[in-house]
Amino acid sequence: MATTEGSAMKPQTVKAPLYKRLGWLVLIWACSVAALGVAAWLMRLLMNAAGLGAPH
Repeated sequence: MATTEGSAMKPQTVKAPLYKRLGWLVLIWACSVAALGVAAWLMRLLMNAAGLGAPH
C-alpha cells in the first residue's frame, strides 16, 4: 500500500506581506468611510430639497 506524505495533502497557501494586508485594510476602511460620507451628503441634499434643512 502506497503512503502519501502529509504535506502533499495540504494546499500550500502563501501569506501576503504584512504591508499589503494592512494596505487592503486601510483601503477598504477609507472606501467605507467615503461611501458613508456620500450617503450622508445625499440625505442632506434630499432633506434640504424637501425643506427639512436647519434654519440659517
